[in-house]
Amino acid sequence: MIDSARVRKALVDLMLASHTTTLEELPAMVAESADAVGLHHTVFFVVDLQERVLRQVTGRGSDAGEGGLEFTVDGTLPGLAYQRVDLIPESDRTGEHGLQRWWAPITDGVERLGALRADVAGDDAATREALRGFASMLALLLLSKRSFSDSYARLVRTAPMNVAAEMQQSLTPPPAFAGHGVIVGAVTEPAYAAGGDAFDYAVTGSTLFLSVFDAMGHDTTAGHTANLAVAACRNARHQGLSLTQASQMVERELVEQFGFSRYATGILAELNLETGRLGWVNRGHPPPLLIRANRWSRQLSCPPAGPMGTDLGLPITVCHEQLQPGDRLVLYTDGITEARDTKGAEFGLARFTDFVMRHHSGRFTLHESLRRLVHAVLDHHAGRLDDDATVLLAEWRGGHLEELTP
Repeated sequence: MIDSARVRKALVDLMLASHTTTLEELPAMVAESADAVGLHHTVFFVVDLQERVLRQVTGRGSDAGEGGLEFTVDGTLPGLAYQRVDLIPESDRTGEHGLQRWWAPITDGVERLGALRADVAGDDAATREALRGFASMLALLLLSKRSFSDSYARLVRTAPMNVAAEMQQSLTPPPAFAGHGVIVGAVTEPAYAAGGDAFDYAVTGSTLFLSVFDAMGHDTTAGHTANLAVAACRNARHQGLSLTQASQMVERELVEQFGFSRYATGILAELNLETGRLGWVNRGHPPPLLIRANRWSRQLSCPPAGPMGTDLGLPITVCHEQLQPGDRLVLYTDGITEARDTKGAEFGLARFTDFVMRHHSGRFTLHESLRRLVHAVLDHHAGRLDDDATVLLAEWRGGHLEELTP
C-alpha cells in the first residue's frame, strides 16, 4: 500500500536534492526515490523534437541514453500514454514479482516531455496519485536541466540540425502553454533544417501576445532574419510598445542589418484574456484563421502593410475581432498550405482547416492535434518540405478554466 504522506515527502526531498545534480544523475535519483515509496523499477523517456519516438534516459553515454529502450509514439502503450496524457496500465504484462506495470505521461502544464514507467503493487487512488506526482516532479527536473545539457539536446534529436534551426531552438518559447483561460500550441517543420520561420508568444497580466514570422529565403541568413524579427519584437514588447510600434521596430532592425536585401512577413497579435478582444496587424502575411464551435471557420481580413524590411511606407492598420469562448485562433505560414504532393497538388487551406476541426473535436488535446497535423503535412509532401511550415494556435476559454490541462 502506497502512503501518500511518504510520497509527498519523497517528492520534496527529490526536488531539494536535484538542485546540484545533472541530467545524467537523474535516472538513479528518481529510481531510488520512487522505489522507497513503492514505485519499483522506475525509468523514464523523453520525446524527440518531432514527437515520433520516446527515448529512455539512462544517464550513460554522450546523449545520456546509451543502452536505453526506444518506443514509437504511434502504436505503443507508452506512446498512447503520451498521446492521451493519461495513465495506461499494461493489461497483458506485469512487472517483476507480479507487480502491475504502468505508463504515465511526463508533462509540465500542457507541454508533453515524455513518459515514465513504473511497477506497482496496487491500482488505487493513492497509486495513481503517486504516479502522477513523480511524473510531474520529473517534468520540472527535466526542464531545469535541459537548458544547459548537451546530452538532452542530443537525445531528443534523430537527425543533424542546421545552424538556422539551432538558433531557432535557443530563441523559441516552449511548444505548449496553458493558463489564464487560454491554451497555446505551436510547431515548426522541418525541425532540423528550418530556414526562415519563427513564432513567439508571451503572457503579461491579462494579455496574450502572439506572433509568427516568415523570412525571405531558406538559408542561414533567413534564420538570422527570422530570429532578429523575434528579438526586435520582444524588445518592443518589453518596452510596452504597441503592435504598430513593434512591427516598425522589426522593420528598422531588418533594414539596418540587411539594407533591403532581406525581409519578413508576419502577424503580430494581442488577445485580452479577460474580454476576448483580439487585435492584430498584418505585415504581408497569410491572414489569421478563426475556428468557431468546431463547425465553421473564416479568415480574418485586415489591410496588410508591406513586409518588414521593405520599408514601403504603407499604412499599418490594427484590426479587431471579438472572440467567443471556445474560439481557436490559428496563425500559420504558407509552408503549411502550399506543401505539394508528388503530383503537385497543394495541401491547401481547406484541407488544413478541415484537419484542425476534425482532429480537435474532443478526442485529442490541442497539442496532439498539432502533432498529427504536421505529420499529415509531411506525409503529403513525402516527408520532405520545400519551405518551412509553422502553426501557432490559441484556444480562448473565456473564463471557463476547467480542463485547461488533461
